[in-house]
Amino acid sequence: MGIVFTRLFSSVFGNREARILVLGLDNAGKTTILYRLQMGEVVSTIPTIGFNVETVQYNNIKFQVWDLGGQTSIRPYWRCYFPNTQAIIYVVDSSDTDRLVTAKEEFHAILEEDELKGAVVLVYANKQDLPGALDDAAITESLELHKIKSRQWAIFKTSAIKGEGLFEGLDCLCYHFYLKYGRWIFTELLQDVAMQEKDLHVGPGVQSGHSTIDRTNQLRLMRQRGLRIDVSRDVT
Repeated sequence: MGIVFTRLFSSVFGNREARILVLGLDNAGKTTILYRLQMGEVVSTIPTIGFNVETVQYNNIKFQVWDLGGQTSIRPYWRCYFPNTQAIIYVVDSSDTDRLVTAKEEFHAILEEDELKGAVVLVYANKQDLPGALDDAAITESLELHKIKSRQWAIFKTSAIKGEGLFEGLDCLCYHFYLKYGRWIFTELLQDVAMQEKDLHVGPGVQSGHSTIDRTNQLRLMRQRGLRIDVSRDVT
């Protein structure tokens, strides 16, 4: 099953590329996240004046990731980078409760931009390693994510320092792009997973060293976490 999944994924995407903007207030951890994704390690950073851009190859997708500075004076220039963006990662410092209102205002201003109407939105509730950091439910409420009705979104608890939650977000983006560009193949995969679950009697939470069962559980998790997507309808 794992080999079949990989081959089908490759056949759908090939050398597909996706442009991601990493946005958020200054000191949210955007640059640390960028280089965690690109290099797999923590690097020393300074406040970004302008932008950093790196390529992150993940699951046969070449993500072009743009990290834009978040200082007050720089935010008006974000819109210069909006064209041709497929996804936004909005990073929030979950421990900086004093600026959550500002983070919310900037976030919803982004959602109103015409050039980003088709972009998928991920929210990284970052700095979960710090004392007093709000969890994803609290950040969801603070940013009023429940008011988003016209686009797909997901939120992840992350720690750039520990590397936690970052690639789960990329998995979610891969799931979205997979449905968008290869929905019919994914439907076949879901049917295959359902048959394997029936044959193998694999239930939620069951652990196994068998690679087929592991892949089944991974796909089930993708379905559960995947950007509020209903696979019974078309994704545009």
